Amino acid sequence: METDRKLRPLILGATLAITIAIMYILCTVAWSIWHEAMLDFLNALFHGLDFRKIQIPESAYSIKLFLLPLAVLTVWGFVSGVLLAGIYNLLKR
Repeated sequence: METDRKLRPLILGATLAITIAIMYILCTVAWSIWHEAMLDFLNALFHGLDFRKIQIPESAYSIKLFLLPLAVLTVWGFVSGVLLAGIYNLLKR
């Protein structure tokens, strides 16, 4: 028996936002521990773009440079999850 399940937009949005926040924090920790290796990974991920040219000095890092992208990505994830669930439920009808 098939049930007509709907996605709950706020739950999906929160789940995606939390997942993105965790991944961002893990990437930041990896970046601070293995800076050169992560830079090489980032360059490879973006098909050879050289991010060393736009890299800011390590002395310029601050809590603001950590929290602002974290907030932006978390909000983006939440909105994306809500939108995804809404579109899914609309198309499922």
